[in-house]
Amino acid sequence: MDNIHNITEEKMISGRNIRKSYNVGTENEIEILHGIDIDVYKGEFVSIVGQSGSGKSTLMNIIGILDRPTAGEYTLDGIEVERAKDSELSKIRNQKIGFVFQTYNLIPRTSALKNVELPMMYAGVRGKVRTEKAKELLKMVGMEERMHHTPDELSGGQKQRVAIARALMNDPSIILADEPTGALDSKTGRMIMDLFHKLHEEKGITIVLITHSNELAEETERVLTLKDGLIIGERKGESYDFGKYKACAQRSVC
Repeated sequence: MDNIHNITEEKMISGRNIRKSYNVGTENEIEILHGIDIDVYKGEFVSIVGQSGSGKSTLMNIIGILDRPTAGEYTLDGIEVERAKDSELSKIRNQKIGFVFQTYNLIPRTSALKNVELPMMYAGVRGKVRTEKAKELLKMVGMEERMHHTPDELSGGQKQRVAIARALMNDPSIILADEPTGALDSKTGRMIMDLFHKLHEEKGITIVLITHSNELAEETERVLTLKDGLIIGERKGESYDFGKYKACAQRSVC
């Protein structure tokens, strides 16, 4: 697989020969990932595209250290994941990764503001500090006027904007977005993608988009195609504006 990037760039994600197997029954073992090599660089916007059953969710769980690979090496922002204890991985995950899911994962009977505060609450940050930051983030994603509404009072797009604000609460190094527009209509999905582009452009956040949509994947700097547990292709996003986004323009090679 040709490396599009300058080898001197700093890697956020680096995986070599990542394999993942699951035991089915007492004797049968099924391998989902068959030896993945992957690099994602700091400040990059990358998509992993593949159909259902290709291994996207399994790979995302490993990238997001929600699960460990069965074999291989995985480094996240310089940390060797396979050598870390579970307690260390939990801390790393909370500090470095913001998750955005297709199903939003918001607490139903809790306001948008309190949902956004949760990551800092778990981190032990005092109330006034976390509330002020949550308000700032909700304003940034255009949800300032709906911060006291519960999820059942919000549209799908509004829920996803709240989820994005929550993902940003601990100033993550990387955002992992798993089918973030999958439950939305095309117009609302467009708004969410525009928000990801804004975060990438203005904050230089590393974003990994997991999607089955080739159209969405083409909006990212680099597209990795996953099929049957293997990355079978890598290319530049055809509709990504390489002259527009600061994170890309600041690098010698895009």
